[in-house]
Amino acid sequence: MTFTELKLLTELPKNLSPLLQAMWHDHHGNWEASHNIAQEINARNGSWVHAYLHRKEGDQSNAMYWYHLAGKNMPSITVEKEWEEIVETLLEKE
Repeated sequence: MTFTELKLLTELPKNLSPLLQAMWHDHHGNWEASHNIAQEINARNGSWVHAYLHRKEGDQSNAMYWYHLAGKNMPSITVEKEWEEIVETLLEKE
């Protein structure tokens, strides 16, 4: 699957990895479903998605904690650009 294909999907495919499912939910306005998935994944990319979600909601201190667990600094790019970066990284691992 390509980045563009994922962005255009109107229904969640069952074969997506959990983190890509989380990003799909976020893209479709369901922050809570996205967060529920991300908080269950105890890996660096799970922490990155979790950090992004808290940054997006405006909880900067919580986001900083999760970025630290992900081994990343709080980015200076927009959350939209970060969404793209995360999705592209996750798609590379598919």
